[in-house]
Parts: sequence; structure tokens; C-alpha cells
Amino acid sequence: MQHSLSTVRQMWQLLEPVHATLYYAPEAFEEAAALGYATDERWPSYFAFRAAPLGPAGPRLVNALFYSFRPQMVQRYAAEAWRTAAPERVLAARSAGVDRALRRILGDRIGSPELREAADLARRTAEAADTAGRALAAANSALPWPDEPHMVLWQAATLLREHRGDGHIAALQAHGLGPAESLVSHAAVGAAPQEVFGSRQWTDEEWGAARERLNVRGLVQADGRATVEGLRVRTAVEKLTDELAAAPWDALTPGETARLAELLVPPVLDIVGTGLLPQQSTLGIGLKFDYE
Repeated sequence: MQHSLSTVRQMWQLLEPVHATLYYAPEAFEEAAALGYATDERWPSYFAFRAAPLGPAGPRLVNALFYSFRPQMVQRYAAEAWRTAAPERVLAARSAGVDRALRRILGDRIGSPELREAADLARRTAEAADTAGRALAAANSALPWPDEPHMVLWQAATLLREHRGDGHIAALQAHGLGPAESLVSHAAVGAAPQEVFGSRQWTDEEWGAARERLNVRGLVQADGRATVEGLRVRTAVEKLTDELAAAPWDALTPGETARLAELLVPPVLDIVGTGLLPQQSTLGIGLKFDYE
């Protein structure tokens, strides 16, 4: 492995805002509304946009691959997704929404040599991702690459994000953390307040039951804070996640990866500066784990 795990994690943190633009930009909601999706909340378009590369996947498959959402929530949104529009139309809409949003946000950076260079480096990394056993990454890797650099960058960010996410699920399962427990464990180490994790729509009773299961294992205290063992287990999950996400970065030299990081900072600051993305999320991007 050419890159440190901290570098692998840093690159995820830089690319995540590029990917996440899809789920928050008004242009994406407009494209979703044109297909007939409700846009008074973000979930109808989220489930359709994110699952579309899989084809007309049913709720059970979506639930398995998205992992941390309450099954009843997935049933509510995913079961309706393809009754509203076919996956092919959803894919076209998500591309149109991201294209419009990034053109607005990035302005004069669109078509610049720097953005083209970043897109080329990110694409090389994404194309090196082994998708065996990683369903969401595989589905996204099967999509044709766009021509415009800003869309190449977005598609590369999306593929790498799903590649990492597929590996994260494997890491959670390797440490005995089911869907609800994965969220309780993350909240316990300070990823975000419990209210933020409420977006996954687990009931208070279900959250409490998951907390109790982790308490019995000695991973959380009665008040929900992580124990020393709980922090150790969560750190091991994050380390394994980064290890499983590292291989694609071997397509770049450390110098090329550092160059990509440098090139990503201005457009990412543009995206974050819009205020579209939430300051806190269930991803725990700002958390630091001591495993190197």
C-alpha cells in the first residue's frame, strides 16, 4: 500500500462533498420533481437517485445495500421509486441535476485545466477500484463515463464513495454491528448527536434496544456514551474501512494523490460554501481516529 490510511481518509473527506451535491442541490430536486417525485423532503429523490444504477431494485435489496436505514423507511420510499419513473430516466435526471448544480456552483472553474486535471486523476483512481463483492460500486462502475470534466469528477467521487461504503458495511458486520447498532455506536463516539441519526427513522424503542445490546457487550454506557472498549471497536471499524478503501489509490503515486487533494480544495470549498450540505451528518467526516 503506497498511501497512509490517514491519506485514504482525507481523500474520502475531500470527495464526499462532490458526491453529496446530488442529494441537496435545488437543481437535483427540480429534476426529481419533473419526474414526479415529491420534493418536500429529500428521501424520495435520495432513494431513487442512489439506487438507480442497480436497475429496478426492490426494497429488500436496497435495504441490504444501504444498511443503516430502518427497513420500514426503505419500504416506504424504495417501493414507490420505480412506479414513479424507470431507473433509466432517474439516471438521466440525476446527471442533469448534478451538471446544472456544479455549473452554477463552480462557475469559471468549469472547463478549467485544474478541474480537468483533477477529473483525470480521480477517474484513474475510480477505474482501479475492484468491485468484487461491492454491489453499489459495481453498479456505478457499469455506467458510461461522461465527457465534461466536472461530471467525470462527480462520477469518480460517486464510484469511490460507494466502493468505500460497501467496504464499510463489511467492516461493521465483521465487528458485529448491525444496522441500528452501527448508528448507536457512531453516535456514542461523537460522530453527531443522536437527533442527527434520527434521519434514519429508527423509533426511540428500536434505538434504545440497540443501545441496550451494545451496553450488554460493554461497548456503550447506560447514557449512550462509548466505553473504552466501545471506542476500540469503533476505531477498528474505521481502520478496516480505510484499509478496504485504500487499494484504488495505488493507481496514483503519493505525489499525484497530493496533487489531487490540492486541486480538490477550491471546488470543494465552493460546494461547502453554498451552505447546501448539512454541518453535521451521520457520516462522521470530522472524526479523527488514532490508528496510525
